[in-house]
Amino acid sequence: MTTLFTNARLINPAEGTDAPGWLLVADGKIAGFGSDTPPAAEETIDCGGLCLAPGIVDIGVKVCEPGERHKESYRSAGLAAAAGGVTTMVTRPDTLPAIDTPETLEFVARRANEAAPVNVLPMAALTKGREGREMTEIGFLMDAGAVAFTDCDHVVRDTKVLSRALTYARSCGALVIAHPQEPVLSKGAAATASKFAALRGLPSVSPIAERMGLDRDIALVEMTGARYHADQITTARALPALERAKNNGLDVTAGTSIHHLTLNELDVADYRTFFKIKPPLRAEDDRLALIAAVKSGLIDVISSMHTPQDEESKRLPFEEAASGAVALETLLPAAMRLYHNGDLTLPELFRALALNPAQRLGLASGQMAEGAPADLVLFDPDAPFVLDRFKLRSKSKNTPFDGARMQGKVQATYVAGEAVYRRD
Repeated sequence: MTTLFTNARLINPAEGTDAPGWLLVADGKIAGFGSDTPPAAEETIDCGGLCLAPGIVDIGVKVCEPGERHKESYRSAGLAAAAGGVTTMVTRPDTLPAIDTPETLEFVARRANEAAPVNVLPMAALTKGREGREMTEIGFLMDAGAVAFTDCDHVVRDTKVLSRALTYARSCGALVIAHPQEPVLSKGAAATASKFAALRGLPSVSPIAERMGLDRDIALVEMTGARYHADQITTARALPALERAKNNGLDVTAGTSIHHLTLNELDVADYRTFFKIKPPLRAEDDRLALIAAVKSGLIDVISSMHTPQDEESKRLPFEEAASGAVALETLLPAAMRLYHNGDLTLPELFRALALNPAQRLGLASGQMAEGAPADLVLFDPDAPFVLDRFKLRSKSKNTPFDGARMQGKVQATYVAGEAVYRRD
């Protein structure tokens, strides 16, 4: 079966181009693309001038199986991802219990394969129970399908344990994903230290805690030579350390969340707990610095950091409420804010949303290239709408964008050339 997409606006992040053209899919892979006369195909799809881009590769998605299936299942997360243009979910191991054994990993991989219409790649815990005391069987977990290792927001405090884990990961060629925070300083924080947080009476943490955590991790990476990715860089204070690490030739990359690129600390003014995320929202100067870092390539990846929480855990005083927000369906329209504001071009956005995360994980997807998987998203970057959280496909509805005016609608999502979502 061959499918031809015509009259498309092709977004090619590797080439940095945004131009009209056609794209041919054969046997689930991209067979060609261009702007000249299109070839013949068995099926033709007229894109109507809409954008056709590589599907989003989202690192750091929490799916609450096993243990908290009422918050999010692989089926509901997969449907949300497809509706949001996410063709590959890279899932976190912070479940109940943690994904720290080959048996648990095989269970979630099987559940994902059965229930999710998009690709699902599981990460495994770096230490047993994410407790930071004893590293997991990294080699066996890689054999079972783990694409990276992380304790998520549980920072490994014992530097000897972390150094041993990094050394072992290096010997296996494994990628370690860390959460750069100084754990004592950041414990219990609900906001970023500032006059605003003080006036609101919120427990806060200095941005220096992130820099301290990153500095420590980079020193250990320099010592061990491990492959390292910082899950979220959210402050301007941490950027010089990241730049030095890259300039020194260390195998270090970094990501940030869409919320830290589009929201700031003032958004929590009314103590709205849907804006409580981890790390907390930062100052506007930090947000602007992060955008510049994404544009320059210093920050490699933009992700949703999709974290479902039920109503009971959010309908609490701000300090006590659970952290996190769902974002699989809002990732693309939120990213369009950066495009419409003139901060980032569409190729620059999809470099961070698709190409870079795929390359960091050694995947062939995330790019507009012959032979690459035909994981694609067709979207209208200009279509306006008002977000209604109750229409989201995720089981949990904890989005900070509820009621927000947004632009950018996914019209169709394709995995290996097959449509997994079409807008009605």
